[in-house]
Amino acid sequence: MTPNLKRLTTVLLGSAVLLTAACGNLKTPATADVAVSKAAVDNAAGAGAAEFAPVEMRAAREKMALANKAMAAKDYKLAIDLANQAQADAKLAQGKANSAKAQMAADALQDDIRVLREELERANK
Repeated sequence: MTPNLKRLTTVLLGSAVLLTAACGNLKTPATADVAVSKAAVDNAAGAGAAEFAPVEMRAAREKMALANKAMAAKDYKLAIDLANQAQADAKLAQGKANSAKAQMAADALQDDIRVLREELERANK
């Protein structure tokens, strides 16, 4: 074997080993990403996102289902991408739910203040 062919063979074998190791380790990050995204979807559901942000919540759940299918098919890159999208949708849904609840609380407080003012006005007449 010539020295150049020997170097090329060594480089190719080394690259193959690194690529195999990298692909083999891709499952762990995919599993972690899917788990974190599932927790985000669960948190959004617990915050009332299904009621206050149904479109975003539905998108998050659909993407989680697709991420789980990608995991089952061992397409870890797609699983990571879908899990990240599901997490973003879940966070948006949770933010919208929290905002809607805060607005409802503010509206209720304004109503209470209005009632108190009316009572004060009646009392001062």
